[in-house]
Amino acid sequence: MSLLRACHCCGQIHHLPRMSVNESAYCRRCGGRLASGQSERASQRCAAAALVALILFFPAIFLPILEIEKLGHHHSSSILAGTLELLHEGAWFVGTIVLVFSIVFPLAKMVLLLELSLLKLLHRRHKAITFRWMETLGKWSMMDVMLLAFLVMLVKLGNLVEFQIGPAAIAFTLCVAANMVASMLFDPHAIWDDGETNDGTT
Repeated sequence: MSLLRACHCCGQIHHLPRMSVNESAYCRRCGGRLASGQSERASQRCAAAALVALILFFPAIFLPILEIEKLGHHHSSSILAGTLELLHEGAWFVGTIVLVFSIVFPLAKMVLLLELSLLKLLHRRHKAITFRWMETLGKWSMMDVMLLAFLVMLVKLGNLVEFQIGPAAIAFTLCVAANMVASMLFDPHAIWDDGETNDGTT
């Protein structure tokens, strides 16, 4: 029993046998890595990282991320509450940008990543569409950009007001890190292996 696998570097098509855990396959033309017998383990590690990111995502957006005190006035706000406040005050453009690209898209990407690496609820013919959507959402998700903007804001506010970092800041940082790890561990080829094996491809 073998699988057809295209090299992601040069496009060369190869017939690959089923491999054991310690085996790997490399392209005859360019030497790029094609597959590994540990693809199932890689999918499990990717799913674990994505699940951690998804769990951390909710405290990251719901808990207070920053507590500011100025002239005796204390104010704390979460990412979601701050975004809704922008919309409420009429800043539709900025509020919508933050809501869509820093909250909705990252959440959708994590859910799709879990679907491809762990849940596998969708039919095999829908995997390609799911994968393309996940790649597109990943390119437009801006959690890491928002984290950088948050750090810049802290530096600029340092001499103006007294502030304390809320619990959401830690959760948000860990969520960004776990999301990046999950993306790095994700192997697109692994989502097809089970289907090809079940179909009896030789």
